[in-house]
Amino acid sequence: MQWYLKAWKNWSDFKGRATRTEYWMFTLFNFAAYAVLGFLDFFAGLSLLDALYSLAVLIPLLAVTVRRLHDTDRSGFWIFILLVPFIGLIVLIVFLAQDSRTDNRYGANPKKAAEY
Repeated sequence: MQWYLKAWKNWSDFKGRATRTEYWMFTLFNFAAYAVLGFLDFFAGLSLLDALYSLAVLIPLLAVTVRRLHDTDRSGFWIFILLVPFIGLIVLIVFLAQDSRTDNRYGANPKKAAEY
């Protein structure tokens, strides 16, 4: 839960780096939230809750994705690879799943900072 909240606290920060744990836990909690809201929408006969949550989470999701790309020493502009159907999603998932090992132009390795 701390990783989900950390991503929300840094909702407008497109600089710096985000660890794999931070990104994937944020994604996992979003998936769970969508499942619960979809369930509630289904029984209420609405689609409002999903839509509102999608709008609320859009900027934090983009920010944590860009920071995750920075952690793998890639520009945030790599997010636009999603415009390439199917292949773009696969390539982006591979980039987001990679580990970072060293400091890079986007800052110190947050993984090492968490160890101390």
